[in-house]
Amino acid sequence: MSDDTIRLVTIGRIVRRRRRLLTVLALVGALVGYGASVLFPPRYTTSASVLLPGAWEERELLTQAEIATSSVVVDRVAATLDWSGVGGGELRDRVSAEAADGNIIKISGTAETPKRAQRLSDEVAQEFVAFAARVAGDDTDPEAAARPEELRQLVVQTSRRITELADAADPGQTVESVQTRTELAKLRTTLQEAINKLDQADSAAAKANMVVMGPAARPTGEAPPTRVQLIVAGALLFFLLAVVGHLTSARMSRRPRTEPEIAAALGSVLLGTVDVPGERPAHRPEGRGPRARIRRLLGLDVRWDIPTPRASGDEAGRQIRYRRVCARLREHRRLLVVVPDGDEIARRAAGQLVAEAGSDPLLRVVGVSVSRPLVPDRDDESGALVVLSAGSRTAGELAGIAEACADAGHEVVGVVLAATVRARPERPAGRPRQTAAVPALAVGDDPTGGSR
Repeated sequence: MSDDTIRLVTIGRIVRRRRRLLTVLALVGALVGYGASVLFPPRYTTSASVLLPGAWEERELLTQAEIATSSVVVDRVAATLDWSGVGGGELRDRVSAEAADGNIIKISGTAETPKRAQRLSDEVAQEFVAFAARVAGDDTDPEAAARPEELRQLVVQTSRRITELADAADPGQTVESVQTRTELAKLRTTLQEAINKLDQADSAAAKANMVVMGPAARPTGEAPPTRVQLIVAGALLFFLLAVVGHLTSARMSRRPRTEPEIAAALGSVLLGTVDVPGERPAHRPEGRGPRARIRRLLGLDVRWDIPTPRASGDEAGRQIRYRRVCARLREHRRLLVVVPDGDEIARRAAGQLVAEAGSDPLLRVVGVSVSRPLVPDRDDESGALVVLSAGSRTAGELAGIAEACADAGHEVVGVVLAATVRARPERPAGRPRQTAAVPALAVGDDPTGGSR
C-alpha cells in the first residue's frame, strides 16, 4: 500500500470496511458544527442602494465605495446607533460596499437580528450621502443655492453691455479706439471663462447630490454560514480527515508486505504461500474487555488495507499448496508452529497444515503475543515454523518473534504466508472434475513448486 498510487478503489475500500467508524466520526463532526453554531450566533445581512447622478468613471465609483466604508462614515454611524458594546471598529467589520451597474453603490450591513441589520444599512447609506455632500461643498440653504444663478445672469448682462460699448466705440483706426476694443474683447473672454467654470461647478455639485434608493429590505434568512451549513461542514470535515488519516497511516506503515521482506525480518526463508478461503466477518481477532468490544463495534477489528481477496481455485488446488509445504518439512520430525495472536487467517492456515501433515512431521501450534512475545522452551522440537498473513505485522514485531524463538532455543526453519481467497462455488454433481489426477502429483519431493 505504501508504494501504491492512491486510487478510487482504495478510498472505496476504506469507506466500505470502515463505514461504522466513518459514520461515528461524521456524527461527531456534525455535533461540533452544531456547537460552533451555538457559540457564534446567527447573522443577518441586508443592503441599501445609493444612486450617484451624472457620469462617473469606474475608478470614481470604486473610490466612493471605499468612502462609504471609511472610518469617518462608520464612526458617525456608531455614534448615531449607540448600540451597547458596539463601536466603530466592530461596525467596520460588519459593513461592506461595492459598485454595481448603473452608478449605484450597494451598501451591506450585518447584525444579530434582521431589524438591526436593516437599520445599520440605512444609517450607513444616509451618513455616506451626507458626508459626500459635505466634501463637495453642497449647501442646502435656498438663498445660497440661488446665488450662482444670479451671478450667471449678471455675467450675461455684462457681456451684452460690453458688446454694445465695443460697437459704439470710435470706428476709426486711432490708437485709443483700437486699445479700447481690445480691452473690451479681453473682458468678454474673461467673463465667458467665468461662466464655463460656473457650469463645471454646477456639474460637480450635481454629482455630489446622491440619492438613497429607499430603505433596506428586512432580511428573512440567516447570512452564511448558517447552522445547517456548519453542521454539514463539520460532518464532511471529520469524514474527510478520517479518510486522509487512513491513507496517511497506510503510506507511513512499516509493515513488510512482500515475501522477501517478511522472510528477511524473521531471519529465515520462505517455504511457501497457502490459501485460506475468506469468511464473513474476515480477519476478526479475538479479544475481550471493553476495548475489544469497542473495536468490534466500530469495525476496527477488520483490516481495511488488505486488497479484495482474489478468486481461488477449487479445494484440490488449495490442498496442493499445503502438501508441498509439508513435503519441505519432512526432514524435521517435530516442529513448533508459531502463529501471532490476532491473526485469524494464519491460525486457520496453521490448522490446515497440521491436518495435512498428520504425524509426518508432527506439528504443534502455539499462539504468540506480538507485544510481549513468549515461546515455549524447546522440548524435542527440531525448530519453529512461523505462519502469518502478509502485511499483518511490522518488521519490529516480526523481529521480536524471531528473538523469542531464539531465546527458547528454537531455530526458525521457515516462514509460511497465508493469503485470503474467495472460494468458488461447488461444482454440480453431474460435472466431471478435470483436475482429479492433480493431487496425486503434489506429494512428490519437488521443492520448487510451493511459492507463488
